[in-house]
Amino acid sequence: MSDKALYQQKIQAQLDEWKAEVDKLKAKASGASADAQLHLDRQVKNLESIVAAGQAKLAEVTNASEEAWDSLKGGVESAWESLQSTVKEAAGKFKK
Repeated sequence: MSDKALYQQKIQAQLDEWKAEVDKLKAKASGASADAQLHLDRQVKNLESIVAAGQAKLAEVTNASEEAWDSLKGGVESAWESLQSTVKEAAGKFKK
């Protein structure tokens, strides 16, 4: 399997994990007080936008040729690290 295909699998697995986290937070919000619900809803929307950005990066990787992938990889990895950091930060706010 090529590096590109392995990377695509890695990104897809992380996206699936983030989507599951969003679903858990939505369930948590539905049982929360009104104030907590508003806060959780904002955080869910933030996470959903991060997931959408991750899906866009996955599409970018998927649509790139093997040659283009080599030059694209560094930028995608940098963006992906930023998305992961943002998700960790947002998820940390839910535990408070």
